Amino acid sequence: MTEIVHKTAAASVNQPDSSKILQIIGPGLITGASDDDPSGIATYSQVGAQFGYGLGWVMLFSWPLMCAIQEISARIGRVTGRGIAGNLRKHYPSAVGISIVFLLMVANIINIGADLGAMGAALKLIAGGPQLLYVATFGILTALLEIFSQYARYVSVLKWLTLSLLAYVAVAFVAKVPWSTVGYNLIVPHISFQNQYITSVVAILGTTISPYLFFWQAGQEVEEVKDRDEASPLRVAPEQAPEELKRIRIDTYFGMAISNAVALFVIVTTAATLHASGVTDIETSSQAAEALRPIAGKFAFLVFAIGIIGTGLLALPVLAGSSAYALGETLGWNVGLAKKPHRAKAFYTTIAAATLIGAGLNFTSIDPIKALFWSAVINGVVAVPVMGMMMHLSGKRAAMGDFQLPIGLKIMGWVATAVMAAAAVALFVTW
Repeated sequence: MTEIVHKTAAASVNQPDSSKILQIIGPGLITGASDDDPSGIATYSQVGAQFGYGLGWVMLFSWPLMCAIQEISARIGRVTGRGIAGNLRKHYPSAVGISIVFLLMVANIINIGADLGAMGAALKLIAGGPQLLYVATFGILTALLEIFSQYARYVSVLKWLTLSLLAYVAVAFVAKVPWSTVGYNLIVPHISFQNQYITSVVAILGTTISPYLFFWQAGQEVEEVKDRDEASPLRVAPEQAPEELKRIRIDTYFGMAISNAVALFVIVTTAATLHASGVTDIETSSQAAEALRPIAGKFAFLVFAIGIIGTGLLALPVLAGSSAYALGETLGWNVGLAKKPHRAKAFYTTIAAATLIGAGLNFTSIDPIKALFWSAVINGVVAVPVMGMMMHLSGKRAAMGDFQLPIGLKIMGWVATAVMAAAAVALFVTW
């Protein structure tokens, strides 16, 4: 691949006013918010319905791990000017990158199908009508927006879509939640070694720390370099590092905090309503919304259902986009949402294909919701080697130059990798 050269524009980046929070936050916020997709909401709803407040502690436990691995992903993209797949292609055997990208795409397409199915079911609950028509409409709409929207405007829309997560916060405050009990369970977790408990912990970790998030956030940092004329990869413009690395850390920590806080609110809401009423078996986010109606009232049901649609509109472009980044960089294509469609035909074709194939799963005998189990298995298997290679890569001078990880971030990154490895082992042990 052609080496990245220093841009001839200004040597330093003009940073936005720190008071303009929406200018500072971006890739990290969108990445974190997209983690609370309809499939993730289904997982959190099931956990809350089945175990009450007993697993809320996992959201606190996983937050620093998420922050570390996502910050490392962002650093790799900003320092090298390449995404995760581009760096794997450059520094590791091609068979390794191709295998990982293939598994990533399979998991992403299943996830897209499940999310579209949940969005269609949610709209049907609200308005009635044909669910499959809604699925097809959502799929086509999100693909067209991602392909033909101007990049800066599209990213702005994604940022505003993160407000849809407030729906789950609102529902929690409508429900009668014993906050003292919630706080106690957060600080003093009750650990169980029963299969269902362990499997649920693994499911939460697999939902919150997913490979597609690594590829997306690194890819978005590369887009930031391309979209801002004065910006360059930090390896060739080290004077930009202090402000850029500070921005990445604020953005990532804020985005992951929002992600885990919303997930906790979903667990708390379903614990206070469904679990408290004896409803413990929830498979999908739309089932959770429907179950809320007689227990928490029509308003809670409506807000929860609208939240499913909003988070789906946010997550679908991330799932399809991360697939396109990964495949495109592995095969050496022109990639990037800032490029015009005719300049990156294969990249945008991958986005369209991933979205439409995912939508198509809802029209077959394959149940995308049940297929999410296999998606979780694949994500759990793929996350560990990807994280391991990211940690190795981020410590290589050949890749990162003088921007190898500080010791604290390196330790947290390896801890996150070890936790996910243990979770993958536990998943197979409790299968």
